[in-house]
This record gives sequence, C-alpha cells and structure tokens, in this order.
Amino acid sequence: MTTGRTPPALNVDALLDDPRTKIIVCCGSGGVGKTTTAAALGVRAAERGRDVVVLTVDPARRLAQSMGLSELDNNPRRIEVEGDGELHAMMLDMKRTFDEIVEAHADPDRAKQILANPFYQSLSSSLSGTQEYMAMEKLGQLHRSGAWDLIIVDTPPSRNALDFLDAPERMGRFLDGRFMKILAAPAKSGGRFGVKVLSAGFGMFTGVINKILGVQLLRDVQTFVAAFDTMFGGFRERAEKTFRLLQTPGTAFLVVAAPEPDALREASYFVERLAEERMPLAGLVVNRVHEPAADTLSAARGQAAAETLEERGEHTLTSALLRLHAGRMQLSAREERLRDHFASAHPTVPVTTVPAQAEDVHDLDGLRQVGRDLAAPTPPAAA
Repeated sequence: MTTGRTPPALNVDALLDDPRTKIIVCCGSGGVGKTTTAAALGVRAAERGRDVVVLTVDPARRLAQSMGLSELDNNPRRIEVEGDGELHAMMLDMKRTFDEIVEAHADPDRAKQILANPFYQSLSSSLSGTQEYMAMEKLGQLHRSGAWDLIIVDTPPSRNALDFLDAPERMGRFLDGRFMKILAAPAKSGGRFGVKVLSAGFGMFTGVINKILGVQLLRDVQTFVAAFDTMFGGFRERAEKTFRLLQTPGTAFLVVAAPEPDALREASYFVERLAEERMPLAGLVVNRVHEPAADTLSAARGQAAAETLEERGEHTLTSALLRLHAGRMQLSAREERLRDHFASAHPTVPVTTVPAQAEDVHDLDGLRQVGRDLAAPTPPAAA
C-alpha cells in the first residue's frame, strides 16, 4: 500500500463550467501531451455549452489533425462538435501575428517600410523568444475581441515552458539593449559619417560588427529602429496588460506532466514559478498513467508464478504474459511513487490523471475520451 500523501482531486468539469473561468493555460515540458490536453478541454467545454477558442503554438499540427482539419492557421476555424457551445481552433503564426501588429499600430507608409525591412523580416521569424512573445500578443487579441467566453492556450514547446511569461521582458531587453543601441547609433549620428564615428568610438568592437554584419545590415537596422521606435511603447503596454490578465482569478493554469522524473521535476518548478508570479494555478494533469485494474495480481506474485512455470518447463506463453504483467505493475508502482513525491512537495495542488491511451489521439472521439478521463475522479492508490 502506498505511503504517499493523497492530493486533492482536480475537478475539471467545475473549472470548465464556471463562467468566471475565461482563460485556461496548459503549460509543461515538451512531449507531455499539452496539445492533446488543450484540445480535449476545448471539445469538452464546447460540448458542455461554452464558446471556446483553442490557441496552439505546436508546429507539429497535431491539433488540426485530431479535429479533422488538414491544417490550422492564424485565424480561428470553427470545429463542428455536439452540444450547445461552439469550438474554434487556431495555430499561432508568429510572423503573421507580428505583421498584424505592425499593420494595426503604424500608419500605412511606415508599416510598409517596416514589413519590407530585411532586419524586421529576420526578427519577426527567427529571433529567440519571438514565438513566446507573439503567443502573449495573440492571447491579448483574442481576449480583447470578446468573441469567446473561454480561451484555452497550449503554450510553446520550448525548453522552459514558462518562457512565454518572460517573453515581453526579454523582447524589451533586446530592443532596449546595448547591442541594439550600438547598431542604432549610426542613424542618430547621421549616415556614413555616423558609422565612422561609431567605429572610432568603439574601436575594435565595432570593426568586428562591420566585418560580420556589414554596412548594409547596419543600414537596415537603422531604418528599422527609426520606423519601429514609436511602436515599442505599445508593445510594452499590451504585454503588461496581458501579463496582469494572466494573474486575474478568471485565468487558470493547468500544469501538464507525464509520470516521469524529468517531467514531474519540471512540473514542480512550474508550480513554484507560478506561485512566485502570483499566477492562479488550477492543478496538475498527469498524462499517460499506467493504472492497474482493481484486485489484479501484484508484481511480486506475477513474477513468482512466472518463475514457477519456467522451472517446470510449462506454459511458456503464460509465463511470458505473467512477466509482462509484472513489469507493468512495477511501472505503475514507480509512477505512483513519483506522483507521491510531487504530492508531498506540493500537498495543496489538485491532481487528475489520464490513463495511457492504446493509440495516439487522432480524432474528435479520441479527444472526447481524453476529456472524460480528465474529468473522471483519480483512481485510489493501488494496494
């Protein structure tokens, strides 16, 4: 019998049904099922009467496939579901989102200048952190539109799945940083003469910049900074509003993990970080759990029975099945110990578990089953 602490149960349906719940953010390390969890929550909420949009930033496009679509893009697409609610889904296109911001917040001539700028094109499509920042921007756009009463966000598949919380500050540091100011200095010093003054002022350092980046790139940066400068305050203001929105009681964070040491270690970090940032945590979802059936043969007895049959040279297939069963029971016990360890460290965090599926989820019926599993009471610990 387990000696671990029993965590409070996460009531998923109560969370989905509560009209005060406006945003659900699914976060966790990569490969733990965040996208499937977000999609399943969206289907279940819509079929229980909510008007839902699911925003994914997963480049694998699994969400589109599981909802019967060939692809998703930067515009919400309606998914036909049962019940009285509506479900829309979309996949973040970070460059298109950046372009939309420029088009919305700059006059047409300046927007055209920015969009055509080679430095902007690189910044908007490949700069580290841009995806996370644009996820925050898109979330803010969806919330301001008022078109849905529930937004479910599948966070970026980055090394640190809470990078999107830091993205606005990192983007600000980049655009305000010393390196950008050095690159922008020629524009403020006056063309080619400015480049010479800059090189003289910073000596070898700027000589290296000129050799590596080239004068043309410096000019592109000058043009970009000059055109973009008036927009940056708006970036900061919107990011700060979205960050505060994530701290309100209408937002609920779900940390998603697999029953594996690294994933639960990351989940523990996420829980602590969310508390530090005063973000409202709803609970932990543990995916792909191997739960034994009630009153099933223990690992020790299965192993002993297999050894007895092998000693007698009888029932080879039965012996192999018993060993397979014993291995599964040992896996289940190991997963349970890991969950117990998390519960001991975070005794107030509600938990729900989702059994491992026999095959990958690839359609709405599969998502409905995951939704039912999410909402089902967590089974009692095995004896």
